[in-house]
Amino acid sequence: MLAAPSATAPAVNAPLPAAGEGYLLEVVNVSKSFPGVKALANVQLRLRPGTVLALMGENGAGKSTLMKIIAGLYQPDVGELRLNGVAVRFDAPLQAQQAGIAMIHQELNLMPFMTIAENIWLGREPTHALGLVDHRRMRRQTQALLDRLRIDLDPDDTVGTLSIAGRQMVEIAKAVSYDSGVLIMDEPTSAITEKEVAHLFSIIEDLKAQGKGIIYITHKMAEVFRIADEVAVFRDGHYIGLQRADSMDGDALVAMMVGRQLTQMFPERAAPREQVLMSVRELALKGVFSGVSFDLHAGEVLGIAGLMGAGRTNVAETLFGITPATSGHILIDGEPVIMNDPCLAIRHGMALLTEDRKESGIFPCLSVGENMEVAVLGNFANAGFIQSTRLHALCEDMRKQLRVKTPSLDQCIANLSGGNQQKALLARWLMTHPRILILDEPTRGIDVGAKAEIYRLIANLAAEGLAVVMISSELPEVLGLSDRVMVMHEGRVTGFLDRHEATQERVMHLASGLGALH
Repeated sequence: MLAAPSATAPAVNAPLPAAGEGYLLEVVNVSKSFPGVKALANVQLRLRPGTVLALMGENGAGKSTLMKIIAGLYQPDVGELRLNGVAVRFDAPLQAQQAGIAMIHQELNLMPFMTIAENIWLGREPTHALGLVDHRRMRRQTQALLDRLRIDLDPDDTVGTLSIAGRQMVEIAKAVSYDSGVLIMDEPTSAITEKEVAHLFSIIEDLKAQGKGIIYITHKMAEVFRIADEVAVFRDGHYIGLQRADSMDGDALVAMMVGRQLTQMFPERAAPREQVLMSVRELALKGVFSGVSFDLHAGEVLGIAGLMGAGRTNVAETLFGITPATSGHILIDGEPVIMNDPCLAIRHGMALLTEDRKESGIFPCLSVGENMEVAVLGNFANAGFIQSTRLHALCEDMRKQLRVKTPSLDQCIANLSGGNQQKALLARWLMTHPRILILDEPTRGIDVGAKAEIYRLIANLAAEGLAVVMISSELPEVLGLSDRVMVMHEGRVTGFLDRHEATQERVMHLASGLGALH
């Protein structure tokens, strides 16, 4: 649960260290507003060469907005940027890139129908004397770049065929290819494995040794203390303060971010009920996973853990009818069902929050309200007309319950932070009154305060008898919320662990395919 706001919370616009020479990048009193939203209010930032500056704050704190200003996607309303002590203004991303600023975006911005090489050199392709693209040279340059970064991908692979983790590594390679003095990394590890995270951190150390300055945005606290030299904190669009990473701990950082102490991140929970809502027997999807069996009880949170490629998301999509099983059985309330259509799954009281909210969750061109109501429109139709007043009231009630930060339901959902988009998607599915809720990476890209809210929501839903299947790559999350943990490795279930016996060591042992610990 959340404690009351601290009376000793850091003051807004606390002063930075005195200005001096040697900064790669300075942000001076920058403000930015959007319709109905003050995204940034007189913020400051300074980046030193050869350092990693972690920029921290809850969703909606203004971090991504400021980074987009630095990268030339937005222009500030007031204030200025200084690059190597010289005032600059970027009216387009290309200008920022040419000035030596590169950015890895939180939401991947690659062209899925183009190759890795074409994506990396898009807009700056090497050419022949006649001005035609020199594909051989472009491939050689890409291979050399991937080799230097120790990324095991083929330059000729089409990006659309890559996993999310693979696309993330391409984004990293593309940013490094600019050989920029300033590199912005916005949630670069949100979709990659621990092994790839270690790989990325070794790349960052190499870049620091070359004198590059890196602004690093993450919601994973452990990463801050592994990689950052300094930490700057934003809250609600304001600059809060800056400290050396080695002078603070996680509790102090959280207090700066949220303005209050966070206690008991994982709520106390009642034991699951005896009633079995869903039974899965020998479920298989040919070539992807096989032999998946479990019972899911009312009020139970069943965590699914495993390394990237274990088949966790595939199981979730098969349970929900997106990719129908090639063999096995699914029973709801003891009755067999053929789950070959998401609409059928919804009719049976199921809901699925997908792994990638950008690709398969939100409708970015629609409003917050339209995104929330899309799953229940049929319930509010009368003689061909939508009962818009009742529907709007329901959406507004859900917005308040889940504390979705938006000026109104009419705001375009693309303008919301990632955490608020996620809460709007949760609201969408809760409006269907599901009995079985499947959550695939429910807190990916979510700040620590919003995580605590979602954890509390999951616990409350389970207490009401709703059954939850939760997939997460964050082991503390799996261990803190689950009644049982089902562990997978390369498409097979390697074991089940009760919440009282589940530890990170046991889960990782099973997830690595090594078998049960004795």
